[in-house]
Amino acid sequence: MSTCDYDVVVVGAGVAGLYAVHRLRARGMRVHGYESASGVGGTWFHNRYPGARCDVESVDYSYSFSDELQQEWTWSERFATQPEILRYLEHVAERFDLASAFEFDTRVTAAVFDEDGALWTVTTDRGVSVTARFCVFATGCLSATNVPDIPGRDDFRGESYHTGAWPHGGVSFEGKRVAVIGTGSSGIQSTPLIAEQAEHVHVLQRSANYSIPAGNRPLTADEIARTKAEYAERRRLSRLSGGGSPFTPYPKGALEVDAAERTRVYDEWWQRGGVLFGKAFPDQTANRGANDTAREYAEAKIRALVDDPVVADTLIPKDHPIGTKRIVTDSGYYESFNRDNVSLVDLPATPIVQIDAAGIETTAGHLDLDVIVFATGFDAMTGALARIDIRGRRGEQLADAWSAGPRTYLGLGVHGFPNMFVLTGPGSPSVLANMVLAAEQHVDWVAGVLDHMDALGAQTIEATEDAVDAWVDECNERASATLFPQANSWYMGANVPGKPRVFMPYIGGFGNYSRMCDEIADAGYKGFEFAGIDPAGRERA
Repeated sequence: MSTCDYDVVVVGAGVAGLYAVHRLRARGMRVHGYESASGVGGTWFHNRYPGARCDVESVDYSYSFSDELQQEWTWSERFATQPEILRYLEHVAERFDLASAFEFDTRVTAAVFDEDGALWTVTTDRGVSVTARFCVFATGCLSATNVPDIPGRDDFRGESYHTGAWPHGGVSFEGKRVAVIGTGSSGIQSTPLIAEQAEHVHVLQRSANYSIPAGNRPLTADEIARTKAEYAERRRLSRLSGGGSPFTPYPKGALEVDAAERTRVYDEWWQRGGVLFGKAFPDQTANRGANDTAREYAEAKIRALVDDPVVADTLIPKDHPIGTKRIVTDSGYYESFNRDNVSLVDLPATPIVQIDAAGIETTAGHLDLDVIVFATGFDAMTGALARIDIRGRRGEQLADAWSAGPRTYLGLGVHGFPNMFVLTGPGSPSVLANMVLAAEQHVDWVAGVLDHMDALGAQTIEATEDAVDAWVDECNERASATLFPQANSWYMGANVPGKPRVFMPYIGGFGNYSRMCDEIADAGYKGFEFAGIDPAGRERA
């Protein structure tokens, strides 16, 4: 085996990248990381827009690998805001000396596998290259910002911002005329707070989205104490669940109970807030009749919150079953449209013609603006990887291998790209689960396979083509048994022109996925091929 600068290069200093450094260092490996931002935090470093908040409860959206960490950190509210989550990740990085592994303000531009030396050469935008035996991509699912190619976009003379690349010093909207383009999480979360300052806010809705109030509040001292005392059981239940949180759906289908009981269950899950509402009944996103009961319940709630029935009707989605696009977690979004200084622009009815120096021209007229906020989301799940020149065996580019959609085994390995691991990306539960526990599960699995390689004396590990084919089929079959493919969502890549329409996450549930990963590991990492094995190592194994 050729000598190398590092054992592992980790790309990304978000939730997954930080834990990867910690876990792999604990194995005694020489780990080096790169992060394009100037600090740790990943998506929580960049997404500083007003109202940015996680839709997983704070006590669950946190690391479980250290009970001391769980006991010493106290969350202030049910659904943490971006500043608190970033403080937490900075605390973790400092407590475990993780930032020292990273070069910040440094973007990886290329990663090329050398077959002769079985090494990765990783090159950065600083013109520096290093070699490593393993390359771990912790680049995040929601990190490559997506700005639509609207005619005249660069002609606007006012202020313009993307919610995923928000100025660190914040933005003042006081007395300004603002357009918010997009009604996904960032548009829905930011609109109420922008409206408190702005002279007027025009919300430009490209497609209506379901949003459910967070019901956010400070955590009480009793709740905090109880959670800390019961963390072990809470984590156990979370790992067995479909989404990585300690909640299980009602035991019967939505159509198997009477209307009164169904309403009671929906009331309970509505009060839990946000994305969890989509998991009240087990058949809610698989059976259209069951889904209709959830849709009708949510529509009634929206109509009760919005005074103008025409506006309410426009805000209610007509193009997808509820839950098949990610349900947003908001604080006062629908009520914002009861304000005199907030208006809704329905872009399917009155499309944007162009952006000009003074604002936005739609088919209904011109909007005079001081600020444009692009709340237009991300090239999700594959975008960050696509922006790196990643080359495997025989110089094959990952972008070419994935030209018809991402092809992985377990979301972790890619055929033709030895000693490369992708964390919480396509083909894994990823964005359909609690990303912190998902990151831990992936990194722990990678650490286990590295132990196995050491025991074998193996030089490389690579997913087989047959295993990738079977896993892609498994993911597609799971998705096709649900209503999710019926939505033009970012899960499908539908928000990026020209991107293949493929449902990218594994939808079979976090607990099921983890069990499969464990079974594959117990079977000697079935579906992976080990090469360059030292006979003495095989005898030790």
